[in-house]
Amino acid sequence: MKRALVCGAGGFIGGHLVKFLKAKGYWVRGVDLKFNEWQPVHEFADHFVQGDLRDPEVVKQVVSDDLDEIYQLAADMGGAGFVFTGKNDADIMHNSALINLNVLHEACKKGVKKIFYSSSACMYPEHNQLDPENPNCVEESAYPANPDSEYGWEKLFSERLFLAFARNKGIQVRIARFHNIFGEFGSWTGGREKAPAAFCRKVAEAPDGGQVEVWGPGNQTRSFLHVSECCEAVYRLMQSDFTGPVNIGSEEMISMNDFARMAISISGKNLQVYNIDGEEFEAKYGHRCPVGVNGRNSDNTLYREKIGWEVSRPLHEGMEKTYNWISEQVRKSNG
Repeated sequence: MKRALVCGAGGFIGGHLVKFLKAKGYWVRGVDLKFNEWQPVHEFADHFVQGDLRDPEVVKQVVSDDLDEIYQLAADMGGAGFVFTGKNDADIMHNSALINLNVLHEACKKGVKKIFYSSSACMYPEHNQLDPENPNCVEESAYPANPDSEYGWEKLFSERLFLAFARNKGIQVRIARFHNIFGEFGSWTGGREKAPAAFCRKVAEAPDGGQVEVWGPGNQTRSFLHVSECCEAVYRLMQSDFTGPVNIGSEEMISMNDFARMAISISGKNLQVYNIDGEEFEAKYGHRCPVGVNGRNSDNTLYREKIGWEVSRPLHEGMEKTYNWISEQVRKSNG
């Protein structure tokens, strides 16, 4: 039986990954600053430690010499309202980098053979994502580097950190660049939620005949991958001989306005999209509208070539599941 540590098990993707690995027959330890808010990961993990991975003593406790694999997903992150305002840049860079340094150092010290790192498509250069209809997110386009946020710069640094440890310390690393992973049992309110959850919440909360707010002009494009296929893709990468970095995402690109309309259609409500930007947005929220790059879409050519598998579930299928779960949370929160 393989033994794995999931760092960030109290988070959205980490919680799903713990369940996935357990279903594959793994013994799994989870660690996080917090318990998972939406599913009892601490109950179905074999061992769960609530601790701060910025603290080397906690890392010494959870990274043991009997581990076969580490999945490092722990990070200080959130959606556009958290990452792109500029107000959280220092914490994002300090906290995430410190976690990665601590975990890598201890993994090498304890002789762990293989570690996965979850990077992000946010590390791709802004100048390759200006055209919403034709963004370039091929892996080799990462350099010359020019991410549009400090979150992206930290991810790029940490990719290089993991690759340097692989070269100099002999640990096997696998690096994936996640493209907007979404699904049930994740943040859906409070500012750290991402676009799929935010749209589902806004639609669920809106009265029939009302409006759904979309930040920015709405023609900015993204692709979104359901967390179930993300876990499968991570697992297959870890079982392969390919280091990466490699994209893990969907190639089904959609504009933000059309994405909001998809959520509206799933709800069955009669709602209109309302775009908010510029001075109107600043007056309402107190900061510039955090829209990110104009276009971003996963290019899965390299993953197909190296791993021999590809994601296949349509976006609408995952959004139906996500909307149904979030609308139930909204109903519960309203009593």
